[in-house]
Amino acid sequence: MNLQIQNPILPGFHPDPSICRVGDDFYIATSTFEWYPGVEINHSKDLKTWQLAARPLDRKALLDMRGNPDGCGVWAPALSYAEGLFWLIYTDVKRYDGNYKDTHNYLTTAPSIEGPWSDPVYLNSSGFDPSLFHDADGRKWLVNMGWDYRGAHGPRHGGFFAGILLQEFDHVKGQLVGPVHRIFEGSNLKFTEAPHLLSHDGRYHLCTAEGGTGYDHAVTYARADRIEGPYELHPHAHVLTAKDNAAAPLQRIGHGQLTKDQDGQVWHTFLCSRPLPGSRRSPLGRETGIARCFWQDDGWLYCEPPEFDDRTDDNVEDQHEYFFDGHLPGDFQWLRTPEADRIYSLSQRPGHLRLIGRESVGSWFEQALIARRQTGWHYTAETEIDFQPRDEQSMAGLIAYYNRFQFHYLYLAADDGGQRRLSIQSCNGDWPEAKLTFPIDMGLLVPDGPLELGVDVDQSDLQFRWRAQGEDWVEVGPRLDASLLSDEAGRGEHANFTGAFIGMAAQDISGRAHPADFRRFSYCNRKG
Repeated sequence: MNLQIQNPILPGFHPDPSICRVGDDFYIATSTFEWYPGVEINHSKDLKTWQLAARPLDRKALLDMRGNPDGCGVWAPALSYAEGLFWLIYTDVKRYDGNYKDTHNYLTTAPSIEGPWSDPVYLNSSGFDPSLFHDADGRKWLVNMGWDYRGAHGPRHGGFFAGILLQEFDHVKGQLVGPVHRIFEGSNLKFTEAPHLLSHDGRYHLCTAEGGTGYDHAVTYARADRIEGPYELHPHAHVLTAKDNAAAPLQRIGHGQLTKDQDGQVWHTFLCSRPLPGSRRSPLGRETGIARCFWQDDGWLYCEPPEFDDRTDDNVEDQHEYFFDGHLPGDFQWLRTPEADRIYSLSQRPGHLRLIGRESVGSWFEQALIARRQTGWHYTAETEIDFQPRDEQSMAGLIAYYNRFQFHYLYLAADDGGQRRLSIQSCNGDWPEAKLTFPIDMGLLVPDGPLELGVDVDQSDLQFRWRAQGEDWVEVGPRLDASLLSDEAGRGEHANFTGAFIGMAAQDISGRAHPADFRRFSYCNRKG
């Protein structure tokens, strides 16, 4: 396959790419964290053009993230194919802060990528980033990083990161069996995670991610003659990284997996980010790229520098117009809950997306917020809302969202006199206080009836606007800082893991579930 691949191949929030080839079809599974349904799988025939194929964790039996903190939920899925089945390994992380990580690892299988996906098999909770290796002799092995809650594993290995663990999985019994082997302690870069095993020329090769998820991130290789080890480190240690090249357009390169195309060419996925010019903030989050690789005579894998497509000025317009005609378009997701009928309906008012006002924008449990990824540095989004708030506790509108500490929200609510007002609330990442600011105080009085709400984002500038039907657009509020909606803002790159979203929200913090109706939504990446 003679290709010139331009990265990123999956723009916007698509981290931790696990790649799998089945015949002429390629699939990449990426992390979704607190966004529901869990795990995003994209499909391609040529490694260049990708389309959404499935989000398999779409029911309560497979995933329930109510109560999961920001940045938790589904971490680092691993997709493989063997014996006529797709095998999907995933972690549901229930806690991030402090010494403990509650990281529950599961397996689900399906005869096709569209499903049906089986009820999950619980594996372990000893660490995160598990993957399943199908050996040539038919045995199956689970590899995951180990977590040491004592922080006692030594400063060379990041204290809490306790190396890579290996244990056999008996598919017939549906459980792990035999001893746990600690097969790899990592390099001096520390924070060793995201293990994948592969076999090549009679040896076992172990691919890991190291350096944390920030600007020291890297893909590290080691190999052994036996699956249990001992593993020797690659002579270059890190086959993919940008940690020593601050000028590289793709930063934070790491965490990926290997595959071969139909011609035997080796390719390696990786995550990466594109910081805004002159900054170290990446609102697009961690994206997916791919690099061409080759085996040298010394038996080690080497990778070519990733090819880069300068999409930062969005030189090709990408327009999406969504109408809610009985189904939710595939670009949209919501937060945490498997009980989607409690937060939205596409049938209660035909032709509209009805959001049922639930908990606040800061809720870890149940909030009606439906959004899509930001995929360009310059974009415009618009929606039409029909909403009559009861009081100041019911609100709805257009939201640019990263997490509960990082968002800008243009919304309708009522003042103390019952008059409908258009206002803005922002949360600027000042963790852990999460204080709201109100750039236009009590807001603008607006007429009854449907309104259109819009936003224009140009790199780090975000400007809201509005209009009544048949009127001209009017800017509302000051220019806000869009770069706050990034991994590196707020708690920072080692605690934030997603990317900026833009969408619709409704709250009724009185508990009366007052709804808001949205007739359409549009999104367009613009020329910079």
